[in-house]
Amino acid sequence: MLKVDKETFKKDYEEKFIEIHGKDLSDGTDYNKYEALASLTRDYVVKMWISTNKNYNFTGEKQVYYFSMEFLLGRLLGNALLNLGIRDVCKEALSDFNIDLNKLEALEQDQGLGNGGLGRLAACFLDSMASLNIPGHGCGIRYKYGFFEQKIINGMQIETQDDWLKNNNVWEIKKPDKAQIVKFGGQVNTISENGNLKFVHTGYEAVLAVPYDVPIIGYENNIVNNLRLWSAEPLYDEFDFSSFSRGEYLKALEYKNSVEAISQVLYPDDSVYEGKRLRLKQQYFFVSAGIQSIIRHFKVYGKAPLNDLDEKIAIHINDTHPTLAIPELMRILMDEEGYGWDEAWRITTNTMSYTNHTILSEALEKWPIDMFKKLLPRIYMIIEEINRRFCEELWNKYIGQWDKISKMAIIADGYVKMAHLAIVGSHSVNGVAKLHTEILKKQEMKDFYYFYPNKFNNKTNGITHRRWLIKANPQLTTLIKDTIGDSFIKHPTDMEAFERYASDKEVQQRLHEIKISNKKRFAEYLKEKQDISINPDSLFDVQVKRIHAYKRQILNCLRIMELYRKLIENPNLDIVPKTFIFAGKAAPGYHLAKKTIELINAVANKINNDPRVNEKIKVVFVENYKVSVAELIVPAADLSEQISTTTKEASGTSNMKFMMNGAVTIATLDGANIEIRDEVGDDNIIIFGLTEREVLDYYHKGGYSAWDMVNRDYRIKQVTEDTINGFYCSDKERFRAIYENLVTYNDEFFVLKDFDSYLKAQERADNLYKNFPKWQSMCAVNIAHSGIFSSDRTIQEYATGIWGSGYLYKNL
Repeated sequence: MLKVDKETFKKDYEEKFIEIHGKDLSDGTDYNKYEALASLTRDYVVKMWISTNKNYNFTGEKQVYYFSMEFLLGRLLGNALLNLGIRDVCKEALSDFNIDLNKLEALEQDQGLGNGGLGRLAACFLDSMASLNIPGHGCGIRYKYGFFEQKIINGMQIETQDDWLKNNNVWEIKKPDKAQIVKFGGQVNTISENGNLKFVHTGYEAVLAVPYDVPIIGYENNIVNNLRLWSAEPLYDEFDFSSFSRGEYLKALEYKNSVEAISQVLYPDDSVYEGKRLRLKQQYFFVSAGIQSIIRHFKVYGKAPLNDLDEKIAIHINDTHPTLAIPELMRILMDEEGYGWDEAWRITTNTMSYTNHTILSEALEKWPIDMFKKLLPRIYMIIEEINRRFCEELWNKYIGQWDKISKMAIIADGYVKMAHLAIVGSHSVNGVAKLHTEILKKQEMKDFYYFYPNKFNNKTNGITHRRWLIKANPQLTTLIKDTIGDSFIKHPTDMEAFERYASDKEVQQRLHEIKISNKKRFAEYLKEKQDISINPDSLFDVQVKRIHAYKRQILNCLRIMELYRKLIENPNLDIVPKTFIFAGKAAPGYHLAKKTIELINAVANKINNDPRVNEKIKVVFVENYKVSVAELIVPAADLSEQISTTTKEASGTSNMKFMMNGAVTIATLDGANIEIRDEVGDDNIIIFGLTEREVLDYYHKGGYSAWDMVNRDYRIKQVTEDTINGFYCSDKERFRAIYENLVTYNDEFFVLKDFDSYLKAQERADNLYKNFPKWQSMCAVNIAHSGIFSSDRTIQEYATGIWGSGYLYKNL
């Protein structure tokens, strides 16, 4: 914990402001004041950062490197002040200058390094590693333009660049002296040297990977870990003058543009060849740079020879994107360090571990062989040998079972399969919720599970309660402290004691007042940003997440359409006034998801302009969803929509954020919803929909007919036809794709099958909400049992069960 008093802070702040801006504090803009505050905070952090690294190098503790395509950090200033333990001092000091800390924090750009749950999980994990004194560092890409900034124009998602670096990023430190060279294309030749084969890579395109380091601050423990983000830059003179002078203007800039494209945006559209190739290039770029950096650091500071690398280093692959870390480590150990195959493979597999985040085939990456071989010739050779040896093992166990061997092979059917490589090349494979892990073991990856039964394990996801409760909901944090003390901040499961107050009338009233306050805060934001007015006294029914068919925003939308029809027919219908809140981005190439956004906005436009109903229901789509927006929405939610098709959501983490902030969950028995139900009990969650067994039976045996659902239930017939009959849009074809996906193509995510059950669950939610003591009790129970879903618990399980990190619990 940083020791600084108010007067010292004021002096430091004024000096920093003058140093940066060369003028008096009274002459500065609000953004000038933010820059000075963030820079001063970083200065405080840097001293701890240096000390932490020195200590790690001196003690030789095992280091964990978490490789991820995404790190959705959000804003860093508020979190830094909280974890340093100086937020109150800072707030008081700034108030003496008539500066509002909240106002300065709101000026910070969200770091454009992620999209959804995968990246936010990675950010939570880094926070927990630092707060638990685990030497754990992130490795990713410094995207110049992030994913994209979402604008809603005429109800449609329009993507514009997320220029999050336009004002520079005070939190990063460029380290050009630690740059690495990454090689693409070219040829690999073999030569004999002292009786050994040596592989020589020539004719390649060289890319300079330049690291930018971002501090990850532990909670009040003086620990600062590192997130290293790699930027792609030209290795040599970026301007080809000779080409330019000959009039070949585009060729003169070709190399520069080709290189810089690697770290421009997250998830380039892979529906075309060049986009797919760029994704593969991105993935190899950051893992190659990261592995090279780890090996270089280990050789300088390692307390053991390189063949003990796995005793001192753990490398974790967050989903399939960083899987090329496996053959890249093999390449370095063999080609650069002189190890034979067997020893290199032992080191590599013992060092690597892999988290699977999805069973969706679209996300289990595979690359065309021709593309892969051309772009990464040496890496392909290594994977080819890994595959040959693995298939030999399979043959010895499954003699003559060619179908099984072909199905499990890493290279097969013209593709290199990343999930297969990740499993074969790691010592641990984990799912992220109990149901998800069981599906991996018994369904999607059962052949691998039966071959490697000891590799598979479960680590249910978690969220950092420091950001999602203490920072995002300070009033609720104060209430919990007032009732049970503050031990939950470092030991989040201590929140269970809050359940004793679930029926306390005073606590229930305070919970209600806190929720209303948070609703008003979000309502003010929405009015300012989108000029939309909402009623804080209405029930806030919230579904905010990536837009995807399996997450079933369309189910939510259809039931709103059904409710609207009921209200038109019976304006006096007694319902709880509701505000339906949606937010989330659709991938630019995902047509159906973008159409879903359009439908939600068309429904909103119709309902919100109908005076017959707009005192009872309102629909809002919040533009450009990101971490800082989530920090406003989550504490304001009453009802948390977690309605994915059972078996499809690996875990979910928004469900955990909402319960921690006192929302009641309406959910299918999918992902971590099951574990939430197990924690809070059936009386404190609203469950509906098909079970796992029912869903899997439909997938395996068939028997589901969307047409039957339409013809059997007039409500389903009405709402589906309302998408194409001009009721919400004069262009009757605008939502044809949604209708056909649901009806013509047989509704693969069982939206229509779960529709009736969902409506009944919503009726239960209404009745519960009308019962004030019961609803507030449910909110309190959810808060009390949310501590188990802290990422601190998750990281403890990773550290002891997978990484073997020995620093755990020190100084806690």
